[in-house]
Amino acid sequence: MTEDKRNRNAESGVKTPARRVFRHGSFVIPTMTVSRFRTILFTVAAIVAVAGLADATYLSVQALTGETLSCGGSPDCFRVLGSSYAKLAGIPVALLGAVAYLSVFAFATFAAFGYVRARTLLVTIVGAMFLATLWFLYVQAFVLHAYCRYCLFSAAITFLLAGLVIAVPSSQEQ
Repeated sequence: MTEDKRNRNAESGVKTPARRVFRHGSFVIPTMTVSRFRTILFTVAAIVAVAGLADATYLSVQALTGETLSCGGSPDCFRVLGSSYAKLAGIPVALLGAVAYLSVFAFATFAAFGYVRARTLLVTIVGAMFLATLWFLYVQAFVLHAYCRYCLFSAAITFLLAGLVIAVPSSQEQ
């Protein structure tokens, strides 16, 4: 928007957002506002949470129906998902994961729309998921000596969510 047009809009009462630009010599590079960057990160986190929700829902259905899983002919998935570590108080851990991913999706969506409390809840849930993921990776590596591809995919999704949440600028930065 030209300076003349901005002045005319200001006179008529129309507010136009000022674009931040980085000038380097004769080059002008538009930059993104912190608020916009924060919104993009929360939106990406919501989309990533949907992938985790799909994985956890699939594993939950398999656990609740009693189906056996094999990862491309490897018995490792069955060893992991059939172990005593796959249930917590009789509830499949995958079902708890599905609830967690659904919560992350909801809180990331609300945070993208500017709800501050949703940001706090999002950080709390992703932090708990990160710690649980570290525990389950330990169990797979050192207790069961078997790896479930679906579980590793979920771990990667959780690590990605943790990275996205860490990358979000604080509310104090504008």
